[in-house]
Amino acid sequence: MSFLNFNATAQSKDKQIQVDIDLNVVKDDQVMVTVTPPKISSNEVTYHVPKIIPGTYSEDDYGKFIENLKAYDAKGTALTVAKLEDNSWKISNAKKLSKITYYVNDTYDIEDTHDIFSPAGTNIEEGKNFMINTHAFVGYFSDMIEFPYKVNIAHPATLWGATAMVDKDASDTKDTFNTSRYAELVENPIMYSKPDYTTFTVDGMEIIIAVYSPNGLITAESITPEMKTMMTAQKNFLGKFNSTKKYAVLLYLSDMNRADANGFGALEHPTSTTVVMPEMMPKEQLAEQLKDVVSHEFFHIVTPLTIHSKEIQNFDYNTPKMSQHLWMYEGVTEYFANLFQVNQGLITEEQFYQRMNGKIANSLQMDDTMPFTKMSAEVLKKPYKDQYLNVYEKGALIAMCIDITIREKSNGERGILDLMQKLSNEYGTQKAFDDKDLFAKITQLTYPEVGEFLNTYVAGPTPIPYEKYFAKMGVTKTTMQVPGNIFVHNQAPVITVLDPSTKELLIIPGAELNDFMNTIGIKGGDVLLAINDVKYNLDNVNDLIMMSMAIKEGDPLTFKMKRDGQELTLKGNAKIPMDETEGFQASDATKNKLKEAWLKG
Repeated sequence: MSFLNFNATAQSKDKQIQVDIDLNVVKDDQVMVTVTPPKISSNEVTYHVPKIIPGTYSEDDYGKFIENLKAYDAKGTALTVAKLEDNSWKISNAKKLSKITYYVNDTYDIEDTHDIFSPAGTNIEEGKNFMINTHAFVGYFSDMIEFPYKVNIAHPATLWGATAMVDKDASDTKDTFNTSRYAELVENPIMYSKPDYTTFTVDGMEIIIAVYSPNGLITAESITPEMKTMMTAQKNFLGKFNSTKKYAVLLYLSDMNRADANGFGALEHPTSTTVVMPEMMPKEQLAEQLKDVVSHEFFHIVTPLTIHSKEIQNFDYNTPKMSQHLWMYEGVTEYFANLFQVNQGLITEEQFYQRMNGKIANSLQMDDTMPFTKMSAEVLKKPYKDQYLNVYEKGALIAMCIDITIREKSNGERGILDLMQKLSNEYGTQKAFDDKDLFAKITQLTYPEVGEFLNTYVAGPTPIPYEKYFAKMGVTKTTMQVPGNIFVHNQAPVITVLDPSTKELLIIPGAELNDFMNTIGIKGGDVLLAINDVKYNLDNVNDLIMMSMAIKEGDPLTFKMKRDGQELTLKGNAKIPMDETEGFQASDATKNKLKEAWLKG
């Protein structure tokens, strides 16, 4: 997730900071940035690049990717620069400062050694693609974070910059973007590539879908129908929440056959989302993934864009203080990303229950007694950071239980979306709440039982009795059959790495195999060489996983295997195994009024 610093005021042009980036000149996989500050009255000034950015909950030190930072006066004479730490440079004799220059390294091709979440990272590929997450290219001067920015980007005419910002330069080779403050610049990524985009309008909001597919496997046009269906459904679900007139989805598809981005997912901004996915993912599966990933980011329009605490409104990029309420920022958002799909008929009730049950199972793999507010406030340090992913699991379940409680107490008339609308009216984009006051405000706007839930299960160490909350909606626990994976039997993988030095993939000797494998003659100890003429080994095992997830019942499959040193070919039509698992379902065939209000209201 990500957000803006909303209370800043625009400054006059004499306070403006100008940034010039030339994408025509790439040297050693780096791009030069020139920053021209306004007149400085102090003897020293410090230039900062973010240590952390909103929405990542990770201290990534983007200054590590800055090299050779120099400062000059108006005559071109170098001024003294001292690097204070990874993300800060002190410039002496600052009254004479005319400009600073430095080179930016990208992150996508070095992710194996630098753990930067790809949607927050950068790409520099001369003449082909530049993923400009602005926080990694542009910093801020001490005491000037609220100054306006003017950013000039020179680029080849063959490349087009996809962004939610408005280009103020009509030229095909230069773009100019103006923002009222640094926080606004940080929230506006730009992706330059050969133009491949579509636009459509949903309820007055212009949507841009821009795609970079290095091998041309996916186009913007090919995924737009599903995206339009999804975003129309989201707008219908949200109703009056409409905080932006333009929204950009920047989709970077990673080439898994070379050093490229591998942290798949998305990072939202108030008017855009950056998404990174593997290019080799089948189009149908990609569209399904985008439905979940992009919808989550889009729902951040509700929180924290509209509803947020002072820690978020006054975000500190280098000495951050985190909010207690990730259960709301990420949990409510993730819950909405699932609830809207059953609400708008994109998934069935049973699929919704299955998703929630999966979140229960995942959350129970983490510390179920760690108070969620404590984890949120301390998320940047251990042991709390190790529990961060629970914001998407237990966080969503917290939101679900609050929704159920409000539905129950209001006889189905209201739910958590109504609560978020009331919080939006109470606060909105311009007014932040105090962390310590939120629970009391929510209780005031809903019911005492909601306050009791928050204090017991969110601020306290007590695990949530999920079956109790499902039962309120006429939904009970049951045993069900769900589709599995041909390389899994009884929830245990049957394939492993024989030897890291040879990188061969081995069917585990002695493993119990599913009916499909037995039918076509695969045996324990066999080495997998290829499927449908695509070779697999340790280097592209992620491709194998993606492929196996896309297999449908009856698909023709040809396996090339090695057994006792001899190659053999095995063929058959896929038979997808069914796994038995615990889940939830409506307890009877009659329609439960509360359940209908919860899922369809």
